[in-house]
Amino acid sequence: MPRVWEVPVRDSTRVRDARVAAEEAAAEAGLDERRAAAAALVATELATNLLKYAQGGTMLLDVVDPPVLPEGAAARSVQITAIDHGPGMSDVPAALRDGFSTTRSLGAGLGTCRRLSDDFALHSVPGRGTVAVARLSGSARPTGRPAPAAPDGSGGWRPPGVRAGGVNVPFAGAGHSGDAWAWHRDGDRHTLLLADGLGHGAAAARASSAAVQASRQWAHLPPAEALGRLHEALSGTRGAAVAVAQLDTRTALLRFAGIGNVGARLREGDGWRALLSRPGIVGVHRPGRVREDERPWTEDSLLILHTDGLSSRWSPDPDAGRPATDPAVTAAVTIRDASSPALPVRDDTAVAVLAPAPPSRS
Repeated sequence: MPRVWEVPVRDSTRVRDARVAAEEAAAEAGLDERRAAAAALVATELATNLLKYAQGGTMLLDVVDPPVLPEGAAARSVQITAIDHGPGMSDVPAALRDGFSTTRSLGAGLGTCRRLSDDFALHSVPGRGTVAVARLSGSARPTGRPAPAAPDGSGGWRPPGVRAGGVNVPFAGAGHSGDAWAWHRDGDRHTLLLADGLGHGAAAARASSAAVQASRQWAHLPPAEALGRLHEALSGTRGAAVAVAQLDTRTALLRFAGIGNVGARLREGDGWRALLSRPGIVGVHRPGRVREDERPWTEDSLLILHTDGLSSRWSPDPDAGRPATDPAVTAAVTIRDASSPALPVRDDTAVAVLAPAPPSRS
């Protein structure tokens, strides 16, 4: 079962815990010694910043798929997320410059994190807090900056089109989350899956992990058909709620189907549309017919999938993901703003986000 590391950073002793978690995640991701050391340094810097600027926060470490998928197998990355409800930053670009500091430190922490990471993104709002996400892989090419796409029929270049990311918070600091997300590509079809194993703990994690593993071979199928195959694969587990969203970048159409209580919100223009799942439990009780929604995908679309660890009163921020930011940052901000230090998440909580890729820069 995939491991998820949650490290509450409330005092200086937990900075070491964040570093050790990064080393363990790097080993699971297969990073070499040099990249593992880089991951440990990034985790140390981000945890130190939580204490220095926000009087504490939470570190989440996971092994994830890259935000932009190449054809064929892709190297997995260590994702390091720092979340706080602190004072926030009024000037994020300045904070990323080496030498910037509001204390008497060297001010090189965030600049170092950005240089060492394949992807590094920061979101901060004064009075609401800060989210930082870093990803490090062992691949030669940074995970979030793909090679130019193949030329189209007119001789131009097609932008990558779509990217995805997610954040997973285990309940009560457990080593494994009962939630899991995955991201697959089959030609022009990009499939995002979010699974919530029934209950929480190891048995729930086995069910959601089984959904992730089985989904890799069904990425070419439409969502409703893929759910049928997953139902067979999860028999013998306690079962899971599963949502599958598939974007065809050639036709710019999004298909969605779900069984159970995984939530889905799609931004259309200035509003949000709820995409509905059918009642049931994949692997245990499958409805007779699974409805499949089909919606157009535009340059302003954004899809947020979430498990029921979020409050039932949660609703998306109208400006979620604006300006275009890393999907994992959008997921982390969603979790942060739906909770507080006094009201933490109430179950395993995972959020996965599908977003258009920003225009390529030459």
